[in-house]
Amino acid sequence: MYLSLASGSEFSTVYRTGSRCHTGGVTVIGARSETTSTRVGFVAGRKVGNAVARNRAKRRLREAVRRVQLEPGATYVIIADRQVVDAPFTSIIAWLETAIGQVPR
Repeated sequence: MYLSLASGSEFSTVYRTGSRCHTGGVTVIGARSETTSTRVGFVAGRKVGNAVARNRAKRRLREAVRRVQLEPGATYVIIADRQVVDAPFTSIIAWLETAIGQVPR
């Protein structure tokens, strides 16, 4: 299980200090955290589509992250691309597994 990133400053810290990996329709930015809990934030920008499409993309990413092994003590920001809205769910899981595995720790 993971905790959610809440404030803009938490997102900014991960953007500034993290390493990124883009695979398929997702970009994962990973950074070390001072705590032992895993924290994840989701981003779907306007390029993904209207509000309905952006919310769908974030819901799909949240469910996919529940099925992927995350490193304890890491903080991730997961950015959706337009492909996440219509891609098969197994593809989203595969993209996340690949990107999370390639993010330097």
